[in-house]
Amino acid sequence: MPVQSLDQITPLILTYDEEPNIGRVLERLTWARRIVVIDSGSTDGTLEILRQHPQVEVVKRCFDSFACQCNFGLEQISEGWVLSLDADYLITGGLLQAIARVVGGESSSMAGYRIPFRYCVFGRPLSGTVLPPRIALFRREAGHYVDDGHAHQLLLQGSCGDLNEPILHDDRKPLARWLWAQERYLRLEVAKLNSTPAAQLSLADRLRRLHVIAPFAILLLCLVWKLGLLDGWRGWFYAFQRMYVELLLSLMLMEERLKTAARH
Repeated sequence: MPVQSLDQITPLILTYDEEPNIGRVLERLTWARRIVVIDSGSTDGTLEILRQHPQVEVVKRCFDSFACQCNFGLEQISEGWVLSLDADYLITGGLLQAIARVVGGESSSMAGYRIPFRYCVFGRPLSGTVLPPRIALFRREAGHYVDDGHAHQLLLQGSCGDLNEPILHDDRKPLARWLWAQERYLRLEVAKLNSTPAAQLSLADRLRRLHVIAPFAILLLCLVWKLGLLDGWRGWFYAFQRMYVELLLSLMLMEERLKTAARH
């Protein structure tokens, strides 16, 4: 593997109480000379785990939005390539080789690369996922983040390529933590869906605004189209997670609609 090309890459990770995940993530990043971590005030064992890895530089910043946290992280990186990761993303050997090839390609004119995902349930990758590929590898000077509902997206200046090897999304935090996060995230999604003209929304988001279709559509998508039935109980677990999110979002959208109707 061309080590020289890997030296050009700085992983960027956001953390907040990621003790169940961050150690496994860092075990896959031993090749990195420098890792930038923006921590939002962790109170569990996250910071202690980070201190055990000498190439990790931790900068603490109060959380306001994902885009602001990421852009602050980019300010800590002056050059080269950025590998933007969540604190539950695992880099496989195959993906690392693919990254090394494109970063080390002298003739490469790409400003960044989209990378697909494979969702894991208790460490085992599923047959499919509803997560779309995202730009996770890009030249430092070519990108910055903007908020998009509860999430964020990278605006890339230049051409974008695609890698075939996936990132493994393997979140081991308790289900109670996941449930707590969904309510907060979905309030932002509701605000986005209600304030954005329909023409500017994706097909999936337009279906969400209909309230009743998305929860049942996502269940079929996960179990049938994404082959979740082949994954046994893990497939059902993931499908129920995604259906729960859509059901809660539908309830929140209905609530806003009924409040508006009551005021008139």
